[in-house]
Amino acid sequence: MRVGVIGLGIMGAPMAMHLHRAGLLAAVYNRTKSKAEPFEKLGVYVASSPADLAQRVDVVIIMVSDAPDVEQALFGSRGVVEGAKPGLVVVDMSTNSPEWARRFAERLAQYGVKFLDAPVTGGQKGAIEGTLTIMVGGDEELFQKLLPVFKAFGKTVVHVGPVGYGQAMKLVNQIVIALNTIAMVEGLRLAKALGLDIDKVAQVLFSGAAKSGSIELYLPKLLKGDLSPGFKAAHLKKDLAYAMEIANKLNISLPGAALALELYKKMVERGLGELGIHALSEIY
Repeated sequence: MRVGVIGLGIMGAPMAMHLHRAGLLAAVYNRTKSKAEPFEKLGVYVASSPADLAQRVDVVIIMVSDAPDVEQALFGSRGVVEGAKPGLVVVDMSTNSPEWARRFAERLAQYGVKFLDAPVTGGQKGAIEGTLTIMVGGDEELFQKLLPVFKAFGKTVVHVGPVGYGQAMKLVNQIVIALNTIAMVEGLRLAKALGLDIDKVAQVLFSGAAKSGSIELYLPKLLKGDLSPGFKAAHLKKDLAYAMEIANKLNISLPGAALALELYKKMVERGLGELGIHALSEIY
């Protein structure tokens, strides 16, 4: 399979690099062309547009910020559909919502293009190390066909149901990440107020029942004062907004997620959205 990647940011670039090492990467595209230069030096074709990329590959992976960006890459001027041939597969690995995923699938089907929604979790560290967890919604036979692609940069790859279920699973995941991060930040705040040895606090949190992916990924960065993003606060705020929109439609109460959304909204309002999600400590 010839794979093309649209979006070479914090996550997309290392994922594309793993595909290159696996001999699967045929083309890349990024709106800021400088981000494609490392791939051009490796002999990977740098497309002039999503349409140009689509003409050259069998599978298009999209890893951009939000649903409108996906929509633009697919259906905008010189979008994927302008270069698509019947049988092309589009895999949206961005995070948005089940509703957007189903909408993309329906519109792409009109062009004979197949679709999977396959968001990931594991942050920048997981992308660099090739250990991402991937949640895939869509046709199971197509999922099985694309397993070699997913396994190039993923350690755990799970088919979770039909189109839209990948995004649904990711939103569940994001709520848990957000609440784990709040717990970590507030625990550290109390520990510092009590005068506890923070290194010993970390030792306990890394080994006891409180340990979590958030603690493993972000506590070391917090202790060093490193607030750079492995996953941007603005993106988590966006994901939580999608989750709460669905919760409201279903008329279910998610008070923890509602609190998390308000806290991450405050981060963005204070100009901290480009920092990592663990920089939530700054608004305290």
